[in-house]
Amino acid sequence: MEKLLPCFAVLFLVAFTSIVRADPDMLQDICAADLASTIKINGFPCKANVTADDFFFAGLGKAGNTTNLVGSVVTPANVEKVPGLNTLGVSMARIDYAVGGINPPHTHPRATEIVFVIEGTLDVGFITTANVLIAKTITKGDVFVFPRGLVHFQKNAGYEPATVIAGFNSQLQGTQSIATALFASNPTVDDYVLAKAFQIDNNQVEAIKAKLAPKK
Repeated sequence: MEKLLPCFAVLFLVAFTSIVRADPDMLQDICAADLASTIKINGFPCKANVTADDFFFAGLGKAGNTTNLVGSVVTPANVEKVPGLNTLGVSMARIDYAVGGINPPHTHPRATEIVFVIEGTLDVGFITTANVLIAKTITKGDVFVFPRGLVHFQKNAGYEPATVIAGFNSQLQGTQSIATALFASNPTVDDYVLAKAFQIDNNQVEAIKAKLAPKK
């Protein structure tokens, strides 16, 4: 039964995202994305020649490298990896967490997210627009939903690496990390604004910006 859990997870996520898709409805059977096109539209233009590979991705079966500042890594299976998802309104991702790792507070402006725990124990939560924290500890076989657009996070609360499979009702959900957006934007947000918002001084703002700045 335990070996079937990942299969159940995939079937559940596909069913969920198909029912509550956020993207516009498609107007034809398929429209595999032409990712090389210079035409800019809401989505991607359709490829002229479609193959089975446009609907295939083998990247979710292998754990990602969690050796980084936050101790987690997201492996996406969205339209940029699976061109055949264009216009279909669904995508997936695998998220791996090292011991003590987090997926920092972030939002998905274009999709609701649902996660299924494959391995490990996680503390997860989201914050409503009334600043109410909705949080829970989830473990292997559990499901949790993060509503579209709300700030949310995950933390590995166990003593072993953890893994979830995530489903989104968008072909490209968009991800905006709160800390990175505020302290590592290009051009950067004025120090005064951040110092005032977080009630810290300019030196502290600069220290955070230095830590989060993209590595060259």
